[in-house]
Amino acid sequence: MRLRACAALLLFSSACATSTPNPGARTSRSPKLANLRRAATLPWTDGGRCVVREAAHPWPVLAERCFAALDHDRVRLNDRTGRCAVASTAAAALGVGLCVLAAPEIVVGAVIVLGAVVVGVAIKEALDAYALSGNRPNEDEATPRTKSAPRDTSANRKPTPDPSAQDAFPPVPTGPREHERRPECRPIPVPHAGEDAPHNACADRFPPNRYPGMDVLVNGVRFDALQVGARVLWEIKTHRFDTYNGFIQSQEIEKEMEQLGRERRAATACGYGFVIGVSTTAHRDMLEAQDPTLDIVVTGCSR
Repeated sequence: MRLRACAALLLFSSACATSTPNPGARTSRSPKLANLRRAATLPWTDGGRCVVREAAHPWPVLAERCFAALDHDRVRLNDRTGRCAVASTAAAALGVGLCVLAAPEIVVGAVIVLGAVVVGVAIKEALDAYALSGNRPNEDEATPRTKSAPRDTSANRKPTPDPSAQDAFPPVPTGPREHERRPECRPIPVPHAGEDAPHNACADRFPPNRYPGMDVLVNGVRFDALQVGARVLWEIKTHRFDTYNGFIQSQEIEKEMEQLGRERRAATACGYGFVIGVSTTAHRDMLEAQDPTLDIVVTGCSR
């Protein structure tokens, strides 16, 4: 998949960039410890539990798996190198942001945090465990007491905000754990339905799609795309809606509202967000007139 290829490229670039270390620089041989220290500089909505759970993986893998737990309201991700600029539209901004965060090297000005960062509870406990063990950098396999964070009920700790309550675009719900255990809620890539090449290209490019060239089946319903780095499903419409006469527009909206309602119910039941991409503002306006709660993005994709 494109994202995994990108991650592999970033890992390769990191290996090349660090092949000649600075003799005066003090670095840790423990990737897990390095990941924890890097993550400690960022704000997390879950107290860092995802980071601790994924800390043994390379940073790009950790970044993808924990991106939804990042406090997006307090972080600005800037593509200073230009390698992540896959699109300039708001709908693609999340994919660019994930690419910036996943870079193995730290680029000055690429990640800007607004306000002071209080180290997440789980991350702090993991770092404390390293310190108590003598901070042995080659101890990659065991991190004492890091798994106790989810069970901690100390009254002295402030509750972390619910990521699903953040006002972000597009929405990035993490979903309850029970949803992930339900087989029908696991995304299954399937070939794009039909041979509408412009429609399929829009579905691959715009969220951007985690499975390029594929639709995704969730809860028995087919969606055009699953967004990279987020639990957000997309339905893409590429009609040139404003060229239809009034009667055809009304018929089309009635048919689409039934379809979109079914898709949104299936997505919500499995803890996913749901976004609709349309080609024209006229199409968006008529859908919003029927249901203002729909999340709609004007893609501008042509047929």
